[in-house]
Amino acid sequence: MDLEKVKRFLEKEDDGKNRSAIEEMPLRFFERFVMQGIRVDLIEPGRLVCSMKVPPRLLNAGNFLHGGATATLVDLVGSAVIYTVGAPFTGVSVEINVSYLDAAYADEEIEIDARVLRVGKAVGVVSVEFRKKETGKIIAQGRHTKYLAVSSKM
Repeated sequence: MDLEKVKRFLEKEDDGKNRSAIEEMPLRFFERFVMQGIRVDLIEPGRLVCSMKVPPRLLNAGNFLHGGATATLVDLVGSAVIYTVGAPFTGVSVEINVSYLDAAYADEEIEIDARVLRVGKAVGVVSVEFRKKETGKIIAQGRHTKYLAVSSKM
């Protein structure tokens, strides 16, 4: 095993030109990068259905939707659905898990269906399912647990 090769892969060393461009990106750039192009198709208490065409910027080396982008969508859309039940804030992630069942390719229309499973005083749990819009075939299923900060009694 070539440990230096692994190190170079992770560190992505460059000549410094890209570093300044990356550092100048706006705050919360990553969320906008993943979410751009998403459309809300249905919103009701406890449920949020969105759709989007898979953009080339979110593809992995195999040319299908990157698992990290899918997990980010579980996080962001899963957090948004918590607002639909009247929560004043969405808290912080405690756990996110994603089961990847199929692939979605560039320009393929997908549907993201987020549902509140439970929102209590301290914890919220949601499920997020990804489907191919044309066939209804499941691409991924996620579950997101969030700690809903309890307001201080001071």
